[in-house]
Amino acid sequence: MEHIKDSTRFSTSARCRVARWARTVCTPAALSFAVCRALVFVGLIFIAAAHAGLAQSKDYVIGPRDVLGITVWSQVDLSGKYTVSADGTFTFPLIGTVKAGGLTLKEVEADLRQRLADGFFQQPQLSVAMEDYRSQRIFVIGQVRQPGSYPLTGSVTLIEALARAGSTTADAAPEALIVRADAAKAESGPVLPDQAGNAEVIRININELQSGAGIQSVTLNDGDTVFIPRAETVFVSGQVRTPGAYPIATNTTVLQVITLAGGATERAATNRIKVIRADANGNKQEVRVKQTDVLRPGDTVVVPERFF
Repeated sequence: MEHIKDSTRFSTSARCRVARWARTVCTPAALSFAVCRALVFVGLIFIAAAHAGLAQSKDYVIGPRDVLGITVWSQVDLSGKYTVSADGTFTFPLIGTVKAGGLTLKEVEADLRQRLADGFFQQPQLSVAMEDYRSQRIFVIGQVRQPGSYPLTGSVTLIEALARAGSTTADAAPEALIVRADAAKAESGPVLPDQAGNAEVIRININELQSGAGIQSVTLNDGDTVFIPRAETVFVSGQVRTPGAYPIATNTTVLQVITLAGGATERAATNRIKVIRADANGNKQEVRVKQTDVLRPGDTVVVPERFF
């Protein structure tokens, strides 16, 4: 079952530009490793947005409510915008009814050229482009900067969809869930993972996108919902430079979270770190931990002060 396909593969030169820029700004004295990774991801998002904004794909499959822009170079009066009706057709001067639903822009262009050449014009020159995408859409919701519905403009990958939604927020989990529901469900709006029922749910690790090496993504379908959940968090208190709540991923260790909190202070007793953790019944208990131990969502890490 091949749901995950090779998709947006950026040119070597583009990746190199991001890498050089990241090395320039991401010095140990300036930024934490986590911030550097976020900056690299933002760079990749901007590259994806640039790729998504290139010339329209002639392989886009037209559907009802789409608006076509048709230009006939030698006959300006035939040029204009044509809306595809619910039955997948539109009416064109001289020709009459033209089938467009289920066809690509390239196929409609070829059909019009042939029919205009049959008794109307010699070697007609024309082009068919998308004026407004209305028939297909995807939803991007959750921890993104601009959640909402977006037109499906040809082949759109996960990273391109995130670029359209302004990228993920600081509270986002390092995972994207793509809910591939049936047409009836998708017609009414986005479908959350807990509403999916028998729908397919595809999980993508966003950290693999952040790495910039061998980017792979999913090509989205009409009606897909991309859901970015909120990251699980732990709280860090005591002798650290910036106490507070911090998002964690799978296998995040005590040391990694203390680093996110700015590191231990000079007064910290790093050999007596403890974690306050709730059991299955919600009862709190203290657990002595090592810096290499893996944390659980909801843990509170306490870094005590040295006795002297």
